[in-house]
Amino acid sequence: MTREEWLSSLVTALRPMFSALGEPVPEKVRVSCGWPSRGGLSARNRAIGQAWSPLASADGTHETFISPYLDDAPTVAHVLVHELAHHAVGVECGHKGSFKRLAGKLGLVGKMTATTASPELAARLNVLTDALGPYPHAKVDAKLAGRKKQGTRMLKVTCSECAAIVRMTATTIESAGLPTCGCGGAMAQA
Repeated sequence: MTREEWLSSLVTALRPMFSALGEPVPEKVRVSCGWPSRGGLSARNRAIGQAWSPLASADGTHETFISPYLDDAPTVAHVLVHELAHHAVGVECGHKGSFKRLAGKLGLVGKMTATTASPELAARLNVLTDALGPYPHAKVDAKLAGRKKQGTRMLKVTCSECAAIVRMTATTIESAGLPTCGCGGAMAQA
């Protein structure tokens, strides 16, 4: 079984939980292992799942991405429950209102942008993932690939008179202000 087949099987196993709460998972849902559009490689506040509106998909499918950083089946399952809750109520709800109510009923606890599974939900997900077998995926960690974090971002500052260019950090500009060019012209951030 591929990881996408495993994820699709998990969606099928989770559908009754949503239907029992009167918030069924839409029929057309596709789940893939892939980096979220933002924050997937962040050291802090790493995005580990993302639900996309069917309006973004050419065939009108609700798209879901589970981060390749995750390789633990119960964790993947709880992230998938969170993302399916977005699909059930509509991704436009964000993490408030209908989403928050459904998440609570499902057993998702904590800050709504970074939920965890309650002990009851975790036990239920353990049963489901044990039945599916191990998640067929090995963790992908960008740090292990030697990916370097960007250092200080230098901002371009140019002279209005002679077009001389210098680079400065935002912190320096904020604390010391913009310099005067050697020609006497005013420097401005480009």
